[in-house]
Amino acid sequence: MVHSSVLFRFEKMSLNFLLSYDFDALQNSDVDLSKSNQTETARIIYFSRKYLSMSLPIEEIDFQGKKALIRVDFNVPLDENFYVTDETRIRASLATIKYILQKGGAVVLMSHLGRPKGGPEDKFSLKHLIPKLCELLNQPVAFSPNCIGAIVEKTVEDLSAGEVLLLENLRFHKEETAGDLAFAEALSKNGDIYINDAFGTAHRAHASTAIIAQFFEEKTFGFLIERELASVQRVLDQVARPYTAIVGGAKVSSKIDIVRNLLQKVDRIVIGGGMAFTFIKAQGGSIGTSLVEDEQLETALTILREAKEKGVQIILPTDSKIADAFDNNANTQICKINEIPEGWMGLDIGPESMECMRESLLSSNTILWNGPMGVFEMSNFSEGTERVGRAVAEATEAGAFSLVGGGDSVAAVNQFGLSEHVSYVSTAGGALLEFLEGKKLPGIAAIRP
Repeated sequence: MVHSSVLFRFEKMSLNFLLSYDFDALQNSDVDLSKSNQTETARIIYFSRKYLSMSLPIEEIDFQGKKALIRVDFNVPLDENFYVTDETRIRASLATIKYILQKGGAVVLMSHLGRPKGGPEDKFSLKHLIPKLCELLNQPVAFSPNCIGAIVEKTVEDLSAGEVLLLENLRFHKEETAGDLAFAEALSKNGDIYINDAFGTAHRAHASTAIIAQFFEEKTFGFLIERELASVQRVLDQVARPYTAIVGGAKVSSKIDIVRNLLQKVDRIVIGGGMAFTFIKAQGGSIGTSLVEDEQLETALTILREAKEKGVQIILPTDSKIADAFDNNANTQICKINEIPEGWMGLDIGPESMECMRESLLSSNTILWNGPMGVFEMSNFSEGTERVGRAVAEATEAGAFSLVGGGDSVAAVNQFGLSEHVSYVSTAGGALLEFLEGKKLPGIAAIRP
């Protein structure tokens, strides 16, 4: 029976503790969070995990002598020599893997890599990840040249406690992306317990993410997904105000659903990147040859109207750094964003916009950042994105909660050395966007209906 005072604090604070809890320390300890002699903080973490989920929390599962089949997201970039150039996603999985090994289990890892067509392709083989995985785990990792079949099942059966096996690329079988039931059942024979720790693929109803769970009595999320879910919850439902969302990127069409869902939740939306020019043109501004979606002009006006009705402030750039060509070495100047001359295009926000956005962010207690302010990949047009990123970091240092998500935003915080200065950087791309749009993710619903 959970004491009522613990339940009360769980209701009020469980998500905060989930976000701040040191999972690396947890994986190196023998603590049983359900025991009454643990600190109240630790017990709140335990009960929040248990009662927010339809499945058991990972700490409550007995891994001794069992094989844990973990869906990880090892879709990492490789160079021409097949060396991993960004190990972020592999590192993100280590807490779950190490925890299970320390609890007496063996680990079977399955993932996809790239988008192979029609079967196996050497450049997409997960065998290339073995050296990096061995290095990060500091132990040998076995490799299976397939992910299903009798030979794979025998290899899994022979695994001893503390050992790790990586299966070959799931997408070498077309049945994976088709969500094939028989393929999912075949995969399920590679473990006693199923763990999904791949938030980046949770929006896909694939065999290994959504279909496979039905074949396991014991199934749960890994530490990575738990932390991702808790972080997103902070910007969707557990909000400290004022709440500012930064939405950037090239196209309005790719962010319509996100913006409309955020209108129900935020106090301010900062809009930057190429999509800002659609809003400017919709209001009668001159944008030269800047990127624009003419078919979305009415949508932009509708969003502005809905925001006004809901009392949400839309912050658009007021000035722009423009260029006479889409080139890092093009001629540039600063001008009002609604007075861009013909033959010129906006490639970054201007100094006036940077300062306005900074002031807005510094007065915020919750910040969601999805999308850059300009073509930050070009050094001459990166200042706007960097300045906004540093403002997010400054606000975080002052006590705000900040979530950065989406491929370009994550690339930006890494490029400018800011990943350690925001509250959380999501490993997901499409999954995060769909979650922010209010959609149910198949990979989550399979375990937590």
